[in-house]
Amino acid sequence: MATDTAPETETAGAAPARAPQRAPRPEGNVLNVFSQGFLWLWALMVVIPVVWIVMSSFKTTREIATDPLGPPEAMHWANYVNAWTNGNIGGYFLNTVQVMVFSVAGTMLLGAMAAYVLARYEFPGNRIIYFGFAAGMMFPVFLALFPLFKTLQNVSLLNTYAGLVIVYIAYSLPFTVFFLTAFFRTLPTGVAEAAVVDGAGHYRLFFQVMLPMAKPGLIAITIFNIIGQWNQFLLPLVLLGRNPEDAMISQGLANLALRQGYEGDSGALFAGTVLAMIPIFVAYVLFQRQIQAGLTAGAIK
Repeated sequence: MATDTAPETETAGAAPARAPQRAPRPEGNVLNVFSQGFLWLWALMVVIPVVWIVMSSFKTTREIATDPLGPPEAMHWANYVNAWTNGNIGGYFLNTVQVMVFSVAGTMLLGAMAAYVLARYEFPGNRIIYFGFAAGMMFPVFLALFPLFKTLQNVSLLNTYAGLVIVYIAYSLPFTVFFLTAFFRTLPTGVAEAAVVDGAGHYRLFFQVMLPMAKPGLIAITIFNIIGQWNQFLLPLVLLGRNPEDAMISQGLANLALRQGYEGDSGALFAGTVLAMIPIFVAYVLFQRQIQAGLTAGAIK
């Protein structure tokens, strides 16, 4: 007896039915629109003042006074020459670099060693020391100005670059140790154990094994320390004295603003501001990927 198998054949050869796709939730769309709008607003709030400062640095004082928001009629490069020479921005720039070479290097060396020990070794008082560094981030620098002033004065380091370097290191260590401790904890222990089995001591393990592995975190926190120390104004103002020749870049901009306010050369003031922003901008652009990798490594781990 013949049987009808066509319906079974069609059923067997038919494509499986797809599960119905869920429509996007309206709450998620509203949240995305709100977050993107906030990011665009924040970007405009950051970009517009920077663009305005750069445009004003190429204007004459008359153009700044009559048309502050308009583009410059011509590129007045003399503003940068006046800011670098007459405003002594070049001298302030060299003073700041001279101090930061030692302060950033000392901060990173001491901070990396302290963070490594706190992250990889267990000993009595480990958590107390760690929380002591963390508490240092919450201590306002205003409360330490007078004790720092008297301490440097007693040890004959007041109004010296060496005293300012020591204070910069102490000021930057809490955040450096806090950041790098969390980063060192994410590094694999197998590599360190293999190096110890091969005969590596503590110093070799730290400098030749752990520091290269922590390179993204070191670069990220180094950029943060450079930005923080480059923009520091209060500490050098109090501890470095009032000699204008020894001022840092932030003090130099304040002196330039006061001087150009009397001389009526606003273009040189804006040019000096641009010159002070260029090193930080270049450093961030060059190490942008390393900064992002250092900030996200702990979360990915």
